[in-house]
Amino acid sequence: MKEILTIMKDLQKKLPHVQLLQSEPLSKHTFIKTGGISDIFAIPRLIEDLQIIVQYAYQHDIPLTILGRGTNVIIRDSGIRGIVVSLEKFDEISVKDEEIYSGSGASIIDVSRTALESQLSGLEFACGIPGTVGGALIMNAGAYGGEISEVLVQSTVITPTGEILTLGPDDFDFSYRNSVFAKEKYMIVDASFKLKKGNPTAIKAKMDENTFLRESKQPLEYPSCGSVFKRPPNYYAGKLIQDSGLQGTRIGGAEVSKKHAGFIVNVDHATSTDYIQLIRHVQKTVKEKFGVELETEVKIIGEEE
Repeated sequence: MKEILTIMKDLQKKLPHVQLLQSEPLSKHTFIKTGGISDIFAIPRLIEDLQIIVQYAYQHDIPLTILGRGTNVIIRDSGIRGIVVSLEKFDEISVKDEEIYSGSGASIIDVSRTALESQLSGLEFACGIPGTVGGALIMNAGAYGGEISEVLVQSTVITPTGEILTLGPDDFDFSYRNSVFAKEKYMIVDASFKLKKGNPTAIKAKMDENTFLRESKQPLEYPSCGSVFKRPPNYYAGKLIQDSGLQGTRIGGAEVSKKHAGFIVNVDHATSTDYIQLIRHVQKTVKEKFGVELETEVKIIGEEE
Protein backbone atom coordinates (compact mmCIF):
# COMPACT_ATOMS: atom_id res chain seq x y z
CA MET A 1 0.00 0.00 0.00
CA LYS A 2 1.16 3.54 -0.72
CA GLU A 3 2.35 5.79 2.10
CA ILE A 4 -0.54 7.54 3.86
CA LEU A 5 0.80 11.02 3.10
CA THR A 6 1.02 10.13 -0.59
CA ILE A 7 -2.55 8.82 -0.57
CA MET A 8 -3.73 12.00 1.15
CA LYS A 9 -2.01 14.21 -1.41
CA ASP A 10 -3.38 12.18 -4.31
CA LEU A 11 -6.94 12.35 -2.97
CA GLN A 12 -6.69 16.05 -2.12
CA LYS A 13 -5.62 16.71 -5.70
CA LYS A 14 -8.43 14.60 -7.17
CA LEU A 15 -11.07 15.75 -4.69
CA PRO A 16 -10.26 19.32 -3.58
CA HIS A 17 -13.78 19.91 -2.19
CA VAL A 18 -14.04 16.64 -0.20
CA GLN A 19 -13.31 16.69 3.53
CA LEU A 20 -10.35 14.39 4.22
CA LEU A 21 -9.09 13.74 7.75
CA GLN A 22 -5.95 11.92 8.85
CA SER A 23 -5.72 9.77 12.01
CA GLU A 24 -9.42 10.34 12.79
CA PRO A 25 -10.61 8.68 16.05
CA LEU A 26 -13.34 6.27 14.98
CA SER A 27 -14.81 6.30 18.49
CA LYS A 28 -16.38 9.60 17.38
CA HIS A 29 -18.30 7.75 14.68
CA THR A 30 -19.71 4.68 16.49
CA PHE A 31 -22.71 4.38 18.81
CA ILE A 32 -20.73 2.49 21.45
CA LYS A 33 -18.04 5.22 21.49
CA THR A 34 -15.14 2.82 20.96
CA GLY A 35 -12.63 2.14 18.19
CA GLY A 36 -9.13 3.12 17.14
CA ILE A 37 -8.09 5.61 14.46
CA SER A 38 -8.44 5.51 10.69
CA ASP A 39 -5.50 6.29 8.43
CA ILE A 40 -7.71 8.46 6.21
CA PHE A 41 -11.34 9.43 6.82
CA ALA A 42 -13.22 10.80 3.80
CA ILE A 43 -16.61 12.56 3.89
CA PRO A 44 -17.81 12.98 0.27
CA ARG A 45 -21.14 14.51 -0.80
CA LEU A 46 -21.46 13.44 -4.45
CA ILE A 47 -21.67 10.05 -6.16
CA GLU A 48 -18.91 11.14 -8.54
CA ASP A 49 -16.59 11.69 -5.59
CA LEU A 50 -17.47 8.30 -4.15
CA GLN A 51 -16.70 6.67 -7.45
CA ILE A 52 -13.30 8.37 -7.65
CA ILE A 53 -12.40 7.19 -4.14
CA VAL A 54 -13.47 3.60 -4.85
CA GLN A 55 -11.61 3.49 -8.18
CA TYR A 56 -8.47 4.98 -6.64
CA ALA A 57 -8.51 2.47 -3.76
CA TYR A 58 -9.07 -0.44 -6.17
CA GLN A 59 -6.35 0.64 -8.60
CA HIS A 60 -3.76 1.09 -5.83
CA ASP A 61 -4.80 -1.89 -3.69
CA ILE A 62 -5.74 0.30 -0.72
CA PRO A 63 -8.16 -1.13 1.87
CA LEU A 64 -11.52 0.67 1.75
CA THR A 65 -14.13 0.62 4.52
CA ILE A 66 -17.62 2.13 4.36
CA LEU A 67 -19.13 3.58 7.52
CA GLY A 68 -22.68 4.77 8.09
CA ARG A 69 -23.72 5.93 11.55
CA GLY A 70 -21.71 3.19 13.25
CA THR A 71 -24.75 1.69 14.98
CA ASN A 72 -24.22 -2.00 14.30
CA VAL A 73 -20.45 -2.14 14.26
CA ILE A 74 -17.52 -2.66 16.61
CA ILE A 75 -14.26 -1.19 15.33
CA ARG A 76 -11.23 -2.80 16.92
CA ASP A 77 -8.99 -0.64 19.12
CA SER A 78 -6.18 -0.90 16.57
CA GLY A 79 -8.34 1.06 14.13
CA ILE A 80 -8.70 0.70 10.37
CA ARG A 81 -5.95 0.91 7.79
CA GLY A 82 -6.39 2.56 4.40
CA ILE A 83 -9.42 4.73 3.66
CA VAL A 84 -12.65 4.93 5.66
CA VAL A 85 -15.52 6.57 3.79
CA SER A 86 -18.34 8.14 5.76
CA LEU A 87 -21.68 8.40 3.95
CA GLU A 88 -23.16 10.84 6.47
CA LYS A 89 -23.64 13.53 3.79
CA PHE A 90 -25.77 11.21 1.65
CA ASP A 91 -28.83 12.01 3.74
CA GLU A 92 -31.37 13.46 1.31
CA ILE A 93 -34.96 12.21 1.66
CA SER A 94 -37.74 13.00 -0.82
CA VAL A 95 -41.25 11.74 -1.62
CA LYS A 96 -42.99 11.25 -4.95
CA ASP A 97 -46.48 9.75 -4.94
CA GLU A 98 -46.19 6.49 -2.99
CA GLU A 99 -42.41 6.19 -3.26
CA ILE A 100 -39.74 7.53 -0.92
CA TYR A 101 -36.21 8.17 -2.16
CA SER A 102 -33.39 8.27 0.37
CA GLY A 103 -29.64 8.64 0.39
CA SER A 104 -27.82 5.75 2.02
CA GLY A 105 -26.54 7.90 4.88
CA ALA A 106 -29.99 9.02 6.01
CA SER A 107 -31.39 7.62 9.23
CA ILE A 108 -33.96 4.89 8.55
CA ILE A 109 -35.92 6.36 11.48
CA ASP A 110 -36.09 9.70 9.65
CA VAL A 111 -37.31 7.90 6.52
CA SER A 112 -40.07 6.21 8.53
CA ARG A 113 -41.09 9.59 9.97
CA THR A 114 -41.18 11.09 6.48
CA ALA A 115 -43.48 8.25 5.47
CA LEU A 116 -45.80 9.11 8.35
CA GLU A 117 -45.83 12.80 7.36
CA SER A 118 -46.74 11.74 3.79
CA GLN A 119 -49.46 9.35 5.05
CA LEU A 120 -47.59 6.35 3.65
CA SER A 121 -47.66 2.93 5.29
CA GLY A 122 -45.03 0.19 5.14
CA LEU A 123 -42.09 1.52 7.16
CA GLU A 124 -43.71 1.55 10.61
CA PHE A 125 -41.42 -1.32 11.66
CA ALA A 126 -38.34 0.87 11.06
CA CYS A 127 -39.32 3.69 13.42
CA GLY A 128 -36.90 2.46 16.09
CA ILE A 129 -34.01 1.02 14.08
CA PRO A 130 -31.04 3.27 14.95
CA GLY A 131 -29.05 2.97 11.73
CA THR A 132 -28.75 4.30 8.23
CA VAL A 133 -30.64 3.32 5.12
CA GLY A 134 -27.47 1.74 3.76
CA GLY A 135 -27.00 -0.38 6.86
CA ALA A 136 -30.65 -1.40 6.79
CA LEU A 137 -30.31 -2.62 3.20
CA ILE A 138 -27.09 -4.53 3.84
CA MET A 139 -28.55 -6.57 6.69
CA ASN A 140 -32.18 -6.62 5.51
CA ALA A 141 -33.09 -4.92 8.77
CA GLY A 142 -36.36 -5.86 10.35
CA ALA A 143 -38.42 -5.46 13.49
CA TYR A 144 -41.97 -5.96 14.74
CA GLY A 145 -43.02 -8.09 11.77
CA GLY A 146 -41.57 -6.00 8.94
CA GLU A 147 -38.39 -6.13 6.83
CA ILE A 148 -36.62 -3.92 4.30
CA SER A 149 -37.09 -6.67 1.69
CA GLU A 150 -40.84 -5.95 1.70
CA VAL A 151 -40.56 -2.30 0.61
CA LEU A 152 -37.28 -1.78 -1.29
CA VAL A 153 -37.74 -1.41 -5.06
CA GLN A 154 -34.49 0.15 -6.30
CA SER A 155 -30.97 0.99 -5.17
CA THR A 156 -27.92 2.63 -6.73
CA VAL A 157 -24.61 1.05 -5.73
CA ILE A 158 -20.93 1.28 -6.55
CA THR A 159 -19.09 -2.01 -7.00
CA PRO A 160 -15.68 -2.66 -5.39
CA THR A 161 -14.05 -1.83 -8.74
CA GLY A 162 -15.88 1.51 -9.04
CA GLU A 163 -18.73 0.67 -11.42
CA ILE A 164 -22.11 2.32 -10.79
CA LEU A 165 -25.09 -0.07 -10.94
CA THR A 166 -28.83 0.31 -10.50
CA LEU A 167 -30.38 -2.73 -8.82
CA GLY A 168 -34.00 -3.86 -8.70
CA PRO A 169 -35.98 -6.46 -6.74
CA ASP A 170 -34.63 -9.39 -8.79
CA ASP A 171 -31.09 -8.43 -7.76
CA PHE A 172 -31.42 -7.95 -4.00
CA ASP A 173 -31.11 -11.62 -2.95
CA PHE A 174 -32.52 -10.91 0.51
CA SER A 175 -32.48 -13.45 3.32
CA TYR A 176 -32.42 -13.23 7.11
CA ARG A 177 -29.97 -10.42 7.94
CA ASN A 178 -28.27 -10.78 4.57
CA SER A 179 -28.44 -9.40 1.03
CA VAL A 180 -26.59 -9.00 -2.25
CA PHE A 181 -25.22 -5.72 -0.87
CA ALA A 182 -23.37 -7.63 1.84
CA LYS A 183 -22.36 -10.57 -0.34
CA GLU A 184 -20.93 -8.43 -3.16
CA LYS A 185 -19.54 -5.70 -0.87
CA TYR A 186 -21.46 -3.01 -2.73
CA MET A 187 -21.27 0.60 -1.59
CA ILE A 188 -24.90 1.74 -1.37
CA VAL A 189 -25.59 5.24 -2.66
CA ASP A 190 -29.38 5.47 -2.40
CA ALA A 191 -32.63 3.54 -2.09
CA SER A 192 -36.24 3.82 -3.19
CA PHE A 193 -39.07 2.38 -1.11
CA LYS A 194 -42.53 1.61 -2.49
CA LEU A 195 -45.19 2.19 0.16
CA LYS A 196 -48.99 2.45 0.27
CA LYS A 197 -51.33 5.26 1.20
CA GLY A 198 -52.61 4.74 4.72
CA ASN A 199 -54.51 6.28 7.56
CA PRO A 200 -52.07 8.64 9.35
CA THR A 201 -53.72 7.99 12.72
CA ALA A 202 -53.27 4.23 12.30
CA ILE A 203 -49.70 4.64 11.03
CA LYS A 204 -48.78 6.84 14.03
CA ALA A 205 -50.47 4.46 16.46
CA LYS A 206 -48.40 1.55 15.12
CA MET A 207 -45.19 3.58 15.30
CA ASP A 208 -46.02 4.69 18.86
CA GLU A 209 -46.63 1.07 19.83
CA ASN A 210 -43.33 -0.06 18.31
CA THR A 211 -41.49 2.82 20.00
CA PHE A 212 -43.02 1.94 23.38
CA LEU A 213 -42.03 -1.71 23.00
CA ARG A 214 -38.49 -0.72 22.08
CA GLU A 215 -38.07 1.80 24.89
CA SER A 216 -39.56 -0.54 27.50
CA LYS A 217 -37.41 -3.53 26.54
CA GLN A 218 -34.11 -2.12 25.30
CA PRO A 219 -31.32 -0.46 27.35
CA LEU A 220 -31.40 2.86 25.50
CA GLU A 221 -29.89 4.72 28.46
CA TYR A 222 -26.43 3.35 27.59
CA PRO A 223 -24.40 3.32 24.35
CA SER A 224 -24.78 -0.05 22.62
CA CYS A 225 -24.36 -1.64 19.21
CA GLY A 226 -27.92 -2.93 19.15
CA SER A 227 -28.78 -6.60 19.12
CA VAL A 228 -25.40 -8.36 19.29
CA PHE A 229 -26.36 -11.84 18.07
CA LYS A 230 -28.48 -13.25 15.27
CA ARG A 231 -31.49 -15.33 16.24
CA PRO A 232 -30.37 -18.99 16.17
CA PRO A 233 -32.80 -21.50 14.61
CA ASN A 234 -35.55 -22.48 17.07
CA TYR A 235 -34.13 -20.26 19.83
CA TYR A 236 -33.89 -16.66 20.98
CA ALA A 237 -30.39 -15.37 21.66
CA GLY A 238 -31.48 -13.16 24.55
CA LYS A 239 -33.29 -16.03 26.29
CA LEU A 240 -30.26 -18.32 25.94
CA ILE A 241 -27.98 -15.64 27.39
CA GLN A 242 -30.42 -14.93 30.22
CA ASP A 243 -30.82 -18.62 31.03
CA SER A 244 -27.03 -18.92 31.11
CA GLY A 245 -26.96 -16.46 34.00
CA LEU A 246 -24.94 -13.93 32.04
CA GLN A 247 -26.96 -10.77 32.59
CA GLY A 248 -24.82 -8.22 34.42
CA THR A 249 -21.59 -9.99 33.44
CA ARG A 250 -18.93 -7.36 32.82
CA ILE A 251 -15.52 -7.24 31.20
CA GLY A 252 -13.87 -3.87 31.57
CA GLY A 253 -16.55 -1.28 30.86
CA ALA A 254 -18.74 -3.56 28.72
CA GLU A 255 -21.70 -5.32 30.35
CA VAL A 256 -24.38 -7.78 29.28
CA SER A 257 -27.46 -5.62 29.78
CA LYS A 258 -29.58 -6.36 32.86
CA LYS A 259 -32.59 -5.02 30.94
CA HIS A 260 -32.23 -7.09 27.75
CA ALA A 261 -29.72 -9.95 27.59
CA GLY A 262 -29.31 -9.62 23.82
CA PHE A 263 -27.56 -6.25 24.27
CA ILE A 264 -24.08 -5.41 25.49
CA VAL A 265 -23.80 -1.86 26.82
CA ASN A 266 -20.96 0.54 27.46
CA VAL A 267 -21.40 1.31 31.17
CA ASP A 268 -17.93 2.63 32.01
CA HIS A 269 -15.60 3.77 29.22
CA ALA A 270 -15.45 0.36 27.57
CA THR A 271 -12.97 -0.42 24.83
CA SER A 272 -13.70 -2.47 21.75
CA THR A 273 -11.47 -5.17 23.22
CA ASP A 274 -13.77 -5.30 26.27
CA TYR A 275 -16.75 -5.78 23.93
CA ILE A 276 -15.10 -8.47 21.85
CA GLN A 277 -13.87 -10.42 24.88
CA LEU A 278 -17.36 -10.29 26.42
CA ILE A 279 -18.94 -11.46 23.17
CA ARG A 280 -16.56 -14.43 23.06
CA HIS A 281 -17.31 -15.24 26.70
CA VAL A 282 -21.07 -15.20 26.02
CA GLN A 283 -20.65 -17.43 22.96
CA LYS A 284 -18.48 -19.90 24.89
CA THR A 285 -20.86 -20.05 27.86
CA VAL A 286 -24.02 -20.52 25.76
CA LYS A 287 -22.28 -23.20 23.70
CA GLU A 288 -21.25 -25.09 26.85
CA LYS A 289 -24.68 -24.86 28.50
CA PHE A 290 -27.01 -25.35 25.54
CA GLY A 291 -24.87 -26.55 22.61
CA VAL A 292 -25.97 -23.55 20.54
CA GLU A 293 -23.55 -21.49 18.46
CA LEU A 294 -24.38 -17.78 18.70
CA GLU A 295 -23.44 -15.90 15.55
CA THR A 296 -22.83 -12.17 15.81
CA GLU A 297 -25.22 -9.80 14.10
CA VAL A 298 -22.98 -6.85 14.92
CA LYS A 299 -20.06 -6.44 12.52
CA ILE A 300 -16.56 -6.53 14.04
CA ILE A 301 -14.10 -4.75 11.77
CA GLY A 302 -10.63 -3.21 11.89
CA GLU A 303 -7.06 -4.36 12.20
CA GLU A 304 -6.44 -7.48 14.26
CA GLU A 305 -4.21 -6.75 17.22
